[in-house]
Amino acid sequence: MTKASKRQFPPGPRPLPIIGNLHILNLKKPYETMLELSQKYGSIYSIHMGPRKAVELSGYETVKDALVNHGDQFGERSQVPIFERIFEGKGITFSHGDTWKTVRRFSMTTLRNLGLGTEITEDTIIEECQHLIQYFESYRGKPFESKTEMNAAVANVMVSVLFGKRFDHQDAQFMRHITMIGEIIKLFGTPSIALFNTFPILGFLLRSHKTVLRSRDELFSFIRTFINHHHKFDKNDPRCFIDAFLVRQQEEKDKSTDNFSDDNMVVLVSNLFVAGVETTATTLRWGILLMMRYPEIQEKVHDEIAQVVGSAQPRIAHRAQMPYTDAVIHEVQRFANILPTGLPRATTTNVLFRNYYIPKGTEVIPLLSSVLWDQTQWETPDTFNPGHFLDSAGKFMKKKAFMPFSAGRRVCAGASLAKMELFLFFTSLLQKFTFQPPPGISHLDLDITPNFSFLNRPMPHKICALPRT
Repeated sequence: MTKASKRQFPPGPRPLPIIGNLHILNLKKPYETMLELSQKYGSIYSIHMGPRKAVELSGYETVKDALVNHGDQFGERSQVPIFERIFEGKGITFSHGDTWKTVRRFSMTTLRNLGLGTEITEDTIIEECQHLIQYFESYRGKPFESKTEMNAAVANVMVSVLFGKRFDHQDAQFMRHITMIGEIIKLFGTPSIALFNTFPILGFLLRSHKTVLRSRDELFSFIRTFINHHHKFDKNDPRCFIDAFLVRQQEEKDKSTDNFSDDNMVVLVSNLFVAGVETTATTLRWGILLMMRYPEIQEKVHDEIAQVVGSAQPRIAHRAQMPYTDAVIHEVQRFANILPTGLPRATTTNVLFRNYYIPKGTEVIPLLSSVLWDQTQWETPDTFNPGHFLDSAGKFMKKKAFMPFSAGRRVCAGASLAKMELFLFFTSLLQKFTFQPPPGISHLDLDITPNFSFLNRPMPHKICALPRT
């Protein structure tokens, strides 16, 4: 590269020695600062996280161009210190190079072979819907917090795929790990972890970093106990993801790679488990909160469910006949903006992208919030508006800027399962209940400001689930 081309690195705020741009970054809600900087520096700009340089991508056109049109060049995962320390380059979410390619290909094929996206998975989700409905009914319309039970119901769907079983919601160990996963993810969004990612050498001083590692060890131990119970299985008929992994492990035992080692299996299962629980359950909680906040939208969903499904069990086959409900679910995902910065990427080669030179290995942060709230793509980006996904005739309309699962080579591996879960849980619950805020609280007083902690969660709140007659 010539000196001239090197000078074309994306512009950005002037960094200070050692700390870079940390002094201007809101460490509690970094994506807000990043959105503000994009207004000043444009859709491609640079930021210094201490000594580490990163490139931010903002807006639908730019993010799509990088992740989809230049998917190979932006297809690596950046080496974020906390995730490197936890997963050591193993698994699927934070692995790199050939390890990632091999493990992802195996995972996607295995999940398809196990019936992901088919009636087998649908029946599993519906069974969990029924357990969740019974729990909601037990409160007889009185206020309660839905977070733990919602997480447990969604977790059991993943557990059935990964382990081939389900846990009772009274199982103390299971519920402890569900709670622990939420706490780990919450810690990922703290200033303490942001500081560790910037200056890993400070790890020995930071309590949050130590807490995350202790929780990781406990979760890995929990997963290993199930793997140890799976050494007796029919290799011609694997019943769950762990069975399929153990079959592949035997086939690969004479090869030099450790892509199918026991350690990689533990990390891979943990990746799928954690990613498959917290995001979907959080989105469902947003859905119920927004239905309470906008009762007129909730009533339209009730009407459509009654008209199309009646008293039968909602199934995926009903979705095509329910454009308004489908639009509401999509708008919940867009508005809630669960993972505002996406997971950071890295360039696989030196890239000349939109006249800027980005060296190989540069961390790249796709601002998904800038896509989901892009004013050029959404009529009222700051407002909860199901009309974003409906045409003039009231039919469901796909939108290219709908990227809650990211895009390109690193798109979420569990996107199809999440879509199925969101539809079935949401319609099953809305069929049975009218959701209202606790007595004395007006729907207009409900706080729909996101509570950011790595994920955009709803603020703590209680719900009243009133049975529908």
